[in-house]
Amino acid sequence: MNWSDCETYIELFPPKEFNFSECLQFLNRSPLEILHRVKGETVYKLLQVQDVLLLCKISFLDGRFVVEFPTAPPYTVARKQVAKYIWEWFDMDQDLEEFYQLATQDDILRDLVQKYAGLRIMCIPDLFEVLSWAIMGQQINLTFAYTLKKRFVEQYGEYLSFEEEPYWLYPSAETIAELSVEDLRTLQFTNRKAAYIIELAKTLASGGLVKEELLEIQDDDLIRKALTSKRGIGPWTADYAMMKCLHRTTAFPVADVGLHNALKNQLGLDRKPTIEETKAMGENWKGWEAYATFYLWHSL
Repeated sequence: MNWSDCETYIELFPPKEFNFSECLQFLNRSPLEILHRVKGETVYKLLQVQDVLLLCKISFLDGRFVVEFPTAPPYTVARKQVAKYIWEWFDMDQDLEEFYQLATQDDILRDLVQKYAGLRIMCIPDLFEVLSWAIMGQQINLTFAYTLKKRFVEQYGEYLSFEEEPYWLYPSAETIAELSVEDLRTLQFTNRKAAYIIELAKTLASGGLVKEELLEIQDDDLIRKALTSKRGIGPWTADYAMMKCLHRTTAFPVADVGLHNALKNQLGLDRKPTIEETKAMGENWKGWEAYATFYLWHSL
């Protein structure tokens, strides 16, 4: 992590393959998003470090992130934690040079990597958030998924007000572990999704699934096995979490409807490709399936 502590604010210096505007476009894709707020070329994000809520105002000036704290500058250790979170949120540990070399040789990706050069996977560093959000989105359209998330966050998350606007945190696993299925049913969760999310929260709150332990596993299949052993987590949800939280560039959600739609558009097909056809295309993206998928999603 390449950053500078300026006491009242911090700076982060991203790798050369980075485009803040493209990342902001992805962050701004839904008006129902509640966990950050994009205003022009700035994004506001509420974080919690230990028990302190910190509002971060994140801008990009002269090739560097400038992170200010509109409510109050945090102490030194907290500033470092904020830098670490933002570095991971924008996936800045990945060296994309190899991906771009591969993509420029691929008929599907060539134009996309030129158009969106510098786009990085916008990650979800919290394991409970990424898994529960993926479960929420199963078998419904994206608009209703965002509606469910908004209700969920407003009902059970913490918030901080600044200039008469609320900024929200995603609910913790510990908070959701205390709920009943009926509690989530009132927000229009199905019985099954409510049960899965509460059970997942209990698992994470009790240490039955730990991000740091998953990060130590080198084999993708073993990570998938650990994730899919939990109810509600199928292959798609496992690959989504591997891609967005565990930084596995080999994660490949081959059954994803958005991926199929993007491929249909890029190839000018009159139908969506099958899963087998998608797998065959992915043979050209070996090692970078997650980034290929993300760029195709962004094309939508």
